[in-house]
Amino acid sequence: MLPLLAITAFSGTGKTTLLKQLITILKARGIRPGLIKHTHHNMDIDTPGKDSFELRKAGADQVMVFNQQRWALITETPQQPEPDLQFLIGRMDPSSLDIILLEGFKHEPVPKIALWRGGEEQALAQLLDKYVIAVASDRVIPVKLPLLDLNNTQQIADFIAAWLLDQR
Repeated sequence: MLPLLAITAFSGTGKTTLLKQLITILKARGIRPGLIKHTHHNMDIDTPGKDSFELRKAGADQVMVFNQQRWALITETPQQPEPDLQFLIGRMDPSSLDIILLEGFKHEPVPKIALWRGGEEQALAQLLDKYVIAVASDRVIPVKLPLLDLNNTQQIADFIAAWLLDQR
């Protein structure tokens, strides 16, 4: 199974910004990352006016679009429970990936790097479970885990690359 690594934090901490930078660095190092992002918001990944959008809105429960560069499957699930992480991982192609990065997933039992930009220490404790392998922060905080500089993406990428080697 592919290694999973979640980047967890409270909303507005910079998970997406960090992941965009990390993915670029990891790709440059020859590491092939996949990503699963959890969102609490209603989302639409299709563009109004496009054929795929119109066909889905007409009632198709699944719409697949593809070309030579990529493909995407959109599945309507209004009457079903939210899919679990294992189901989502099963949709990824392990032959084209070295790691699956997760954005969010605070409560999943997977290795995590917790991001912290300050605030109440009680709130920090809510992020730290037994699956957190490091904390990335923009300040020095007292933790018994590796403390990474949230503003040093190269350092975080080095940590992930070393961790990934240990997983093999």
